[in-house]
Amino acid sequence: MQKPSLPHRYARVLTIAGSDSGGGAGIQADLKTIAALGGYGMTAITALTAQNTQGVQGIHPVPPEFLKAQIQSVMDDIGVDAIKIGMLHAPGIVEVVCWAIDHYQPRHVVLDPVMVATSGDRLIAQETVATLVRDVFPRASVITPNLDEAALLLGQNLHSIDQLEGAAQALLALGAQAVLLKGGHLAGEEVVDVLLQARQPAQHFAARRIASHNVHGTGCTLSSAIAVGLAQGLDLSAAVAQARAYILKAIAAGASVHTGQGHGPLNHGHQPIATMLLTA
Repeated sequence: MQKPSLPHRYARVLTIAGSDSGGGAGIQADLKTIAALGGYGMTAITALTAQNTQGVQGIHPVPPEFLKAQIQSVMDDIGVDAIKIGMLHAPGIVEVVCWAIDHYQPRHVVLDPVMVATSGDRLIAQETVATLVRDVFPRASVITPNLDEAALLLGQNLHSIDQLEGAAQALLALGAQAVLLKGGHLAGEEVVDVLLQARQPAQHFAARRIASHNVHGTGCTLSSAIAVGLAQGLDLSAAVAQARAYILKAIAAGASVHTGQGHGPLNHGHQPIATMLLTA
């Protein structure tokens, strides 16, 4: 007997990323963010990490063929409105992700080029960086590097807000369709991010810096929040604005909370919204 067609569905976001056993970043932060913003989160785990607020104690890679099986299970049954990509630590993992994008043709792909953890621990093999740039950048709707990642990609350090737009141009020239360069690591009372889309003027997003030691997982959280906005039908600029508003409130809400002995997490559940339903 044929099932009746249903009039609504969730805004579906698949996160392809590493697992953070401490719960502050990676898959765990992604799922909290997606749920808090009214999306439906699914996962394909690229690696398991032994990790806490003080650093990364170990990384256990997931075999590429099992990553592919996870993606197929989700995509062949549930489908997706946006994909968020995080930790891709090895060339074989990158190859599977590229296959998935080409095979399933998702409308939106947000790439957070995770290379260095908040603690300073490196999360990607050197030989993977070139593969990531060559193969994933052109397939992504937007990439969201922080200053450390931009410096690694461009071979130059960034020291001022005045350098952000030029660096975003250089990252766009590497093959990305759009770049959100995050300036949170710069000193100063104001945090400025620059969004640059091909053939469009740069957009600057500025906010007053929030004093907090609890900033573990900010990059994962922001990229997941952007993916939710895109899945819900926002354009990129609006999705970035919504994501930044969410993360600023999450930082503020978690600033006085003590979790662990190092960099604690954001308060992802500070103000959850009702799950958004889309027309099926």
